[in-house]
Amino acid sequence: MLLRNFTRLFHTTGIGFYAAAEKSALATLRKKTGYTFANCKKALELHNNDLPKAEQWLREQAQTLGWSKATKLEGRNTTQGLIGVLVQRNAGAMVEVNCETDFVARNASFQRFVQVASAACVRHLEKVEADANLTKVGLNSEALKQIVLEDGKSLGDHLALMIGTVGENASLNRAICYKVPDSIQLTGYVHPAPNEEVSPDVPMIGKYGSLVAFKADHSTVREEEGGDTIAQVARKVCQHIVGMKPERIGVAGKGEPAADKDDETCLIHQEYLVDPSFTVGEVLEANRLQIVDFQRFECGEKNKSEEETVRAVN
Repeated sequence: MLLRNFTRLFHTTGIGFYAAAEKSALATLRKKTGYTFANCKKALELHNNDLPKAEQWLREQAQTLGWSKATKLEGRNTTQGLIGVLVQRNAGAMVEVNCETDFVARNASFQRFVQVASAACVRHLEKVEADANLTKVGLNSEALKQIVLEDGKSLGDHLALMIGTVGENASLNRAICYKVPDSIQLTGYVHPAPNEEVSPDVPMIGKYGSLVAFKADHSTVREEEGGDTIAQVARKVCQHIVGMKPERIGVAGKGEPAADKDDETCLIHQEYLVDPSFTVGEVLEANRLQIVDFQRFECGEKNKSEEETVRAVN
C-alpha cells in the first residue's frame, strides 16, 4: 500500500513538474514573440518544448502567413496611415506608410513599423555618397521595400508580417532623405506633435510631417532678446511649413508677395504661423537663419490627388 502511494505521488509530481515547465516555456515564447497562445502551444508541441526551434518555426510561419495575407489584401485602397520623421545628426528621413483605416493607424504594430521604416531610411543614407552640399534622396514604394534591415530581412518582408498582424492592407508609399555636411543642420516636425518629449533616437509619427535643412550664422539668439535658440526657431519654421503648405522657399528681394495673404505659397512671404505680425522671411533674417531646402508630407495626399486626376479624366 505504501509503495503504491509512493508510486502515485512520484507519478503525479512528475506530471506536475512537466506541466509547470511546459507552462513556463509557453509563457516565455509568448512574451518573446507576441504570437497567440494557440500558435505558441503548437510550436512547442511540434518541437518537444525546444524554445529556439519553436521560435524559429513561429517566425517562419508568420513570414509565410504574412506574405499570404499581403497577397490576398493587395490592391485594396490605402489612404489612411502615418508619417514618420527621424533626424540623427547629419541625416534625416521622412516616410509615409499607408493603411486602409484610421483604426489600424492607431495600432501599436503599425506604428512600430512606421518607426522601423524611418530608421531604416536613415541607415540607408550611410551607403549614399554625400555631395558637398545637401544630398537629397527620394525613395518610391519599390525602393523602400528593397531596403534590408539588420536582421537580414527587407522592409518588404517586415511589411508583410505587419499586414498579417493587423489584418488589412498597408503600403510603403514614399520617403525623402537628407544627408548634409557640418555646415548644414536638419530638423523635423510631425503633427499632431507628441504629448511628451521624444528621444532624438526615436522616430516621431503623425498625420503630417516636414523636414527642413538650414544654415545658421550662430548657435543662439542674443540672450537679452529672450528669444529661442536657432534650433527652436528652425523647428517652429518646420511647424509653420506643416500648417501653411508653402510650395517654395523664395529669395529675399525677388518676387512680389501675393495680393491676398491667404493665397501666398512662397515661404518667406507667408505670415509666420507662430506670430502673424511677422513674415517668415523677417523671422529668418532676424535670426540670421537660411532655409536650404524643405519637404512636407501629408498622409494620403498622393493617393487623393491621383484619385482626383482619375475622376477629372473620366
